[in-house]
Amino acid sequence: MNRQLEGVDKVPGTYPFDLAQSERGMRLNRFLVGLIRPENRELFKREAEAAFERAGLSEDEREMVRMLDWARMVKYGANFFALEKLGRVSNVGNPAMCAQMAGMSLEDFLKTRRVPDAR
Repeated sequence: MNRQLEGVDKVPGTYPFDLAQSERGMRLNRFLVGLIRPENRELFKREAEAAFERAGLSEDEREMVRMLDWARMVKYGANFFALEKLGRVSNVGNPAMCAQMAGMSLEDFLKTRRVPDAR
């Protein structure tokens, strides 16, 4: 095991991004990053299934995106910065994404921040 990862399994909510995750998540990450292109955003908003098909997403990957299951996507290998592209297209801000990843409601999550009125 990589010495830098020793004990990481004892830190709740920590999902190291390693080569295996990078490889597994590559197709999903390419899809997510591709949302910076207006034509990809429009296709996704208009006909998500066609966007999934064009990207060659697996059924599991499609389901994660459909459900906006942020935590599952991170565990799978999605890059957080790529997830922000999906959040933007889906009108979901960082606080809501992070709350779901932490298993909390947005209201409870915001109470743990120094800016509780942020959205």
